[in-house]
Amino acid sequence: MGYGGKTSAKRSPQQSETARFWLMVGPPAYHPFVRQLVTAKQMSVGDSARLMALAAVGLNEALIAVFDAKYHYNFWRPITSIRNGDIDSNPATDREATWQPIDNTPMHPEYPCAHCILSGSVSGVIKAVLGTEDIPEIAITSPAAPGVTHRFTNLTAFTEEVANARIWAGFHYRFSTRVGTDMGRQIGEYVVKNVMQPAVTAEPQQLPRQGLVPVGR
Repeated sequence: MGYGGKTSAKRSPQQSETARFWLMVGPPAYHPFVRQLVTAKQMSVGDSARLMALAAVGLNEALIAVFDAKYHYNFWRPITSIRNGDIDSNPATDREATWQPIDNTPMHPEYPCAHCILSGSVSGVIKAVLGTEDIPEIAITSPAAPGVTHRFTNLTAFTEEVANARIWAGFHYRFSTRVGTDMGRQIGEYVVKNVMQPAVTAEPQQLPRQGLVPVGR
């Protein structure tokens, strides 16, 4: 975890900025992304509402899935493994008793990466709806990095930045970010294909044509 240490000399200033940028959590992290997209695409009210609702459902489903997995596997965070490198039965690792990540480690198990599954779910929803990885430029700000704006024109670039940020922050391992992103993308695609499908309306029934009754003369 040479890149994830608080005082890492390997991490570039840009990588440190990205790590801090994605310390933001909750709705501010992902809902603005979708809101900007519907504006940039000039979607109708109905299409906008559906996309934002699908993204919200995808995020909720992703949270359920990731915390179910986290407490099933109960895998240790880098701060725990690095500080206990002398008791992990791996002769290639040494203990670093004072190692610290870039910020406070989240208080739940490591695997898989929650930020990754959330960004993946948003990406999965958008790709399934639009049919493409490329999007109009989206500009995102973060309360964790005042004055900084990150811009995205591609969904893969977006999810990769989030995944890298969690490694550069010292919170996750690479395998966890890959699994998290893939889970999220699958959840997003599933939601679009199975939730809030366009309603199918039945054609009005045609009444049988009645025979004319001749009028007597």
